[in-house]
Amino acid sequence: MLPRKLKFQPQAVDDPDDPRVADFFRLNDPELRRAVERPDSAQGFFVAEGALVIRQLLRSRYPVRAVLATQQGLAALDDDLARIDAPVYRVSQALMTTVTGFHFHRGALASAERRPHPDLATVVDGADLVLMAEGVTDNENLGSLFRNAAAFGVGGVVLDATSADPLYRRSVRVSMGQVLRLPFTRVDDAVEAIGRLQALGFEVLALTPSKTADDVRAIARRPRQVLLVGAEGPGLSGAALRAADRRLRIAMSGDVDSLNVATAAAVALHHLARPR
Repeated sequence: MLPRKLKFQPQAVDDPDDPRVADFFRLNDPELRRAVERPDSAQGFFVAEGALVIRQLLRSRYPVRAVLATQQGLAALDDDLARIDAPVYRVSQALMTTVTGFHFHRGALASAERRPHPDLATVVDGADLVLMAEGVTDNENLGSLFRNAAAFGVGGVVLDATSADPLYRRSVRVSMGQVLRLPFTRVDDAVEAIGRLQALGFEVLALTPSKTADDVRAIARRPRQVLLVGAEGPGLSGAALRAADRRLRIAMSGDVDSLNVATAAAVALHHLARPR
Protein backbone atom coordinates (compact mmCIF):
# COMPACT_ATOMS: atom_id res chain seq x y z
CA MET A 1 0.00 0.00 0.00
CA LEU A 2 1.35 3.43 -0.94
CA PRO A 3 1.80 5.90 1.94
CA ARG A 4 -0.87 8.55 2.25
CA LYS A 5 0.06 11.81 0.52
CA LEU A 6 0.66 14.56 3.04
CA LYS A 7 -0.69 18.10 2.86
CA PHE A 8 2.83 19.48 3.36
CA GLN A 9 6.36 18.49 2.36
CA PRO A 10 8.58 17.33 5.24
CA GLN A 11 12.36 17.37 4.92
CA ALA A 12 13.90 13.92 4.68
CA VAL A 13 16.76 13.09 7.09
CA ASP A 14 18.89 9.96 6.66
CA ASP A 15 21.92 10.73 8.85
CA PRO A 16 21.59 10.33 12.65
CA ASP A 17 24.29 12.99 13.11
CA ASP A 18 22.43 15.59 11.05
CA PRO A 19 22.56 18.78 13.16
CA ARG A 20 19.02 19.64 12.12
CA VAL A 21 17.71 16.97 14.48
CA ALA A 22 20.09 17.70 17.35
CA ASP A 23 17.18 18.63 19.65
CA PHE A 24 16.24 14.95 19.73
CA PHE A 25 19.63 13.29 20.23
CA ARG A 26 19.81 10.66 23.00
CA LEU A 27 16.55 11.33 24.76
CA ASN A 28 17.38 8.42 27.07
CA ASP A 29 20.37 10.27 28.59
CA PRO A 30 19.05 12.42 31.49
CA GLU A 31 22.34 14.25 32.10
CA LEU A 32 22.72 15.17 28.44
CA ARG A 33 19.10 16.31 28.23
CA ARG A 34 19.47 18.58 31.26
CA ALA A 35 22.61 20.08 29.72
CA VAL A 36 21.15 20.76 26.28
CA GLU A 37 17.58 21.60 27.24
CA ARG A 38 18.69 24.02 30.00
CA PRO A 39 15.57 23.64 32.18
CA ASP A 40 16.63 26.51 34.47
CA SER A 41 16.86 28.97 31.59
CA ALA A 42 14.11 30.77 29.71
CA GLN A 43 16.31 30.33 26.63
CA GLY A 44 16.16 26.53 26.87
CA PHE A 45 13.82 24.11 25.16
CA PHE A 46 11.86 20.92 25.86
CA VAL A 47 10.58 17.90 23.95
CA ALA A 48 7.00 16.66 23.56
CA GLU A 49 6.14 13.19 22.27
CA GLY A 50 3.17 11.61 20.57
CA ALA A 51 0.36 13.03 18.46
CA LEU A 52 -1.97 13.88 21.36
CA VAL A 53 0.66 15.86 23.28
CA ILE A 54 1.99 17.57 20.15
CA ARG A 55 -1.50 18.78 19.34
CA GLN A 56 -1.64 20.32 22.82
CA LEU A 57 1.73 21.92 22.14
CA LEU A 58 0.55 23.43 18.86
CA ARG A 59 -2.34 25.08 20.72
CA SER A 60 -0.10 26.36 23.53
CA ARG A 61 1.97 29.50 24.05
CA TYR A 62 5.25 27.63 23.47
CA PRO A 63 6.88 28.27 20.05
CA VAL A 64 7.72 25.04 18.21
CA ARG A 65 11.35 24.64 17.11
CA ALA A 66 11.20 21.42 15.10
CA VAL A 67 9.24 18.20 14.56
CA LEU A 68 10.79 14.78 13.99
CA ALA A 69 8.46 12.02 12.81
CA THR A 70 8.15 8.75 10.99
CA GLN A 71 5.74 8.42 8.08
CA GLN A 72 3.14 7.03 10.48
CA GLY A 73 3.57 9.99 12.83
CA LEU A 74 3.34 12.46 9.96
CA ALA A 75 0.09 10.91 8.76
CA ALA A 76 -1.42 11.19 12.26
CA LEU A 77 -0.52 14.89 12.46
CA ASP A 78 -1.06 15.83 8.81
CA ASP A 79 -3.69 18.54 9.33
CA ASP A 80 -1.92 19.96 12.37
CA LEU A 81 1.60 20.17 10.90
CA ALA A 82 0.41 21.67 7.62
CA ARG A 83 -0.19 24.95 9.48
CA ILE A 84 3.10 25.41 11.37
CA ASP A 85 6.17 27.42 10.41
CA ALA A 86 8.74 25.21 12.17
CA PRO A 87 10.68 22.63 10.11
CA VAL A 88 9.30 19.09 9.98
CA TYR A 89 11.76 16.22 9.47
CA ARG A 90 10.84 12.76 8.21
CA VAL A 91 12.90 9.75 9.34
CA SER A 92 12.59 6.00 9.16
CA GLN A 93 11.68 4.05 12.29
CA ALA A 94 15.24 2.71 12.43
CA LEU A 95 16.72 6.20 12.27
CA MET A 96 14.28 7.45 14.89
CA THR A 97 15.59 4.74 17.21
CA THR A 98 19.21 5.67 16.49
CA VAL A 99 18.66 9.38 17.05
CA THR A 100 16.63 9.08 20.27
CA GLY A 101 18.66 6.21 21.75
CA PHE A 102 15.71 3.88 22.36
CA HIS A 103 12.87 2.26 20.45
CA PHE A 104 10.54 5.21 20.26
CA HIS A 105 7.19 4.03 18.91
CA ARG A 106 4.91 7.06 19.31
CA GLY A 107 5.66 8.27 15.80
CA ALA A 108 6.43 11.94 16.41
CA LEU A 109 8.51 14.27 18.57
CA ALA A 110 8.48 18.05 18.75
CA SER A 111 10.85 20.49 20.42
CA ALA A 112 9.65 23.85 21.68
CA GLU A 113 11.13 26.92 23.31
CA ARG A 114 10.76 27.49 27.02
CA ARG A 115 9.32 30.75 28.26
CA PRO A 116 10.12 32.84 31.35
CA HIS A 117 8.14 31.88 34.45
CA PRO A 118 5.38 34.40 35.13
CA ASP A 119 5.07 36.14 38.48
CA LEU A 120 3.17 34.27 41.20
CA ALA A 121 0.40 36.86 41.30
CA THR A 122 -0.07 36.55 37.54
CA VAL A 123 -0.41 32.76 37.68
CA VAL A 124 -3.10 32.80 40.37
CA ASP A 125 -4.96 35.88 39.13
CA GLY A 126 -8.60 34.96 38.65
CA ALA A 127 -8.13 31.42 39.97
CA ASP A 128 -10.48 30.02 42.61
CA LEU A 129 -8.45 26.84 43.08
CA VAL A 130 -4.65 26.59 42.95
CA LEU A 131 -2.33 23.61 43.34
CA MET A 132 1.06 24.10 45.00
CA ALA A 133 3.79 21.44 45.24
CA GLU A 134 6.79 21.37 47.55
CA GLY A 135 9.63 18.92 46.87
CA VAL A 136 7.83 16.75 44.30
CA THR A 137 10.91 15.46 42.49
CA ASP A 138 9.40 12.51 40.61
CA ASN A 139 8.65 13.45 36.99
CA GLU A 140 5.73 11.06 36.61
CA ASN A 141 4.10 12.24 39.83
CA LEU A 142 4.47 15.83 38.72
CA GLY A 143 2.94 15.08 35.33
CA SER A 144 0.04 13.32 37.03
CA LEU A 145 -0.49 16.30 39.31
CA PHE A 146 -0.87 18.58 36.30
CA ARG A 147 -3.32 16.17 34.65
CA ASN A 148 -5.38 16.03 37.85
CA ALA A 149 -5.21 19.79 38.23
CA ALA A 150 -6.63 20.28 34.75
CA ALA A 151 -9.36 17.70 35.37
CA PHE A 152 -10.62 19.46 38.51
CA GLY A 153 -10.52 23.05 37.32
CA VAL A 154 -7.31 24.28 38.94
CA GLY A 155 -6.50 27.74 37.63
CA GLY A 156 -2.75 27.75 38.27
CA VAL A 157 0.09 25.64 39.63
CA VAL A 158 2.92 26.81 41.89
CA LEU A 159 6.12 24.76 42.26
CA ASP A 160 8.92 25.28 44.74
CA ALA A 161 12.55 25.34 43.63
CA THR A 162 13.14 21.68 44.58
CA SER A 163 10.29 20.20 42.54
CA ALA A 164 10.97 18.47 39.23
CA ASP A 165 10.90 20.15 35.84
CA PRO A 166 7.29 20.07 34.59
CA LEU A 167 8.53 20.39 31.00
CA TYR A 168 10.74 17.31 31.20
CA ARG A 169 9.61 14.93 28.43
CA ARG A 170 8.18 12.33 30.81
CA SER A 171 6.29 14.91 32.84
CA VAL A 172 4.75 16.40 29.71
CA ARG A 173 3.74 12.94 28.45
CA VAL A 174 2.21 11.77 31.74
CA SER A 175 0.28 15.04 32.04
CA MET A 176 -1.23 14.27 28.59
CA GLY A 177 0.01 17.71 27.57
CA GLN A 178 -1.92 19.53 30.32
CA VAL A 179 1.32 21.05 31.62
CA LEU A 180 1.38 22.99 28.34
CA ARG A 181 -2.07 24.42 29.00
CA LEU A 182 -2.10 25.23 32.71
CA PRO A 183 -0.27 28.36 33.86
CA PHE A 184 2.50 27.58 36.33
CA THR A 185 5.48 29.20 37.98
CA ARG A 186 8.38 28.40 40.26
CA VAL A 187 9.14 30.09 43.55
CA ASP A 188 12.45 30.18 45.41
CA ASP A 189 10.96 29.56 48.83
CA ALA A 190 7.76 27.64 49.56
CA VAL A 191 7.05 29.30 52.90
CA GLU A 192 7.50 32.78 51.47
CA ALA A 193 5.17 31.87 48.60
CA ILE A 194 2.54 30.61 51.03
CA GLY A 195 2.65 34.00 52.73
CA ARG A 196 2.23 35.78 49.41
CA LEU A 197 -0.74 33.61 48.51
CA GLN A 198 -2.36 34.33 51.86
CA ALA A 199 -1.77 38.04 51.32
CA LEU A 200 -3.62 37.69 48.00
CA GLY A 201 -6.62 36.30 49.86
CA PHE A 202 -6.05 32.56 49.43
CA GLU A 203 -6.69 29.96 52.11
CA VAL A 204 -3.76 27.49 52.02
CA LEU A 205 -4.74 23.89 52.79
CA ALA A 206 -1.85 21.51 53.46
CA LEU A 207 -2.44 17.84 52.62
CA THR A 208 -0.88 15.48 55.18
CA PRO A 209 -1.50 11.94 56.48
CA SER A 210 -1.37 13.20 60.06
CA LYS A 211 -4.25 11.89 62.17
CA THR A 212 -4.57 15.31 63.80
CA ALA A 213 -5.43 17.01 60.51
CA ASP A 214 -9.02 17.79 59.51
CA ASP A 215 -10.84 15.29 57.31
CA VAL A 216 -10.92 16.74 53.80
CA ARG A 217 -14.67 16.05 53.67
CA ALA A 218 -15.19 18.55 56.48
CA ILE A 219 -13.57 21.40 54.56
CA ALA A 220 -15.98 23.91 53.08
CA ARG A 221 -15.42 24.65 49.40
CA ARG A 222 -15.00 28.37 48.83
CA PRO A 223 -13.33 30.73 46.35
CA ARG A 224 -9.55 31.24 46.51
CA GLN A 225 -8.18 28.06 48.01
CA VAL A 226 -4.74 26.51 47.56
CA LEU A 227 -4.11 22.79 47.93
CA LEU A 228 -0.52 22.31 49.10
CA VAL A 229 1.08 18.88 48.55
CA GLY A 230 4.52 17.42 49.23
CA ALA A 231 6.65 14.52 48.07
CA GLU A 232 5.85 10.91 48.88
CA GLY A 233 7.77 9.74 51.92
CA PRO A 234 8.92 12.97 53.54
CA GLY A 235 5.73 14.87 52.78
CA LEU A 236 5.55 18.61 53.38
CA SER A 237 8.25 20.34 55.37
CA GLY A 238 7.46 21.36 58.92
CA ALA A 239 7.81 25.00 57.94
CA ALA A 240 5.27 24.65 55.14
CA LEU A 241 2.82 22.83 57.40
CA ARG A 242 3.12 25.56 60.03
CA ALA A 243 2.63 28.31 57.44
CA ALA A 244 -0.56 26.79 56.01
CA ASP A 245 -3.97 27.92 57.23
CA ARG A 246 -5.27 24.37 57.76
CA ARG A 247 -4.09 20.79 57.50
CA LEU A 248 -6.16 18.21 55.64
CA ARG A 249 -6.08 14.42 55.59
CA ILE A 250 -7.84 11.75 53.60
CA ALA A 251 -9.48 9.18 55.86
CA MET A 252 -8.39 5.62 55.04
CA SER A 253 -9.12 2.18 56.38
CA GLY A 254 -6.81 -0.65 57.32
CA ASP A 255 -3.07 -0.22 57.69
CA VAL A 256 -2.68 2.16 54.75
CA ASP A 257 -1.64 5.56 56.04
CA SER A 258 -1.07 7.47 52.80
CA LEU A 259 -1.61 7.51 49.04
CA ASN A 260 0.56 8.33 46.05
CA VAL A 261 0.82 12.14 45.97
CA ALA A 262 -1.00 12.43 42.65
CA THR A 263 -3.81 10.14 43.83
CA ALA A 264 -4.15 12.00 47.12
CA ALA A 265 -4.23 15.32 45.31
CA ALA A 266 -6.95 14.03 42.99
CA VAL A 267 -9.14 13.04 45.94
CA ALA A 268 -8.70 16.42 47.61
CA LEU A 269 -9.10 18.43 44.40
CA HIS A 270 -12.30 16.56 43.59
CA HIS A 271 -13.71 17.69 46.92
CA LEU A 272 -12.51 21.29 46.56
CA ALA A 273 -13.39 21.74 42.88
CA ARG A 274 -15.98 24.40 42.12
CA PRO A 275 -19.12 23.05 40.39
CA ARG A 276 -19.27 23.94 36.71
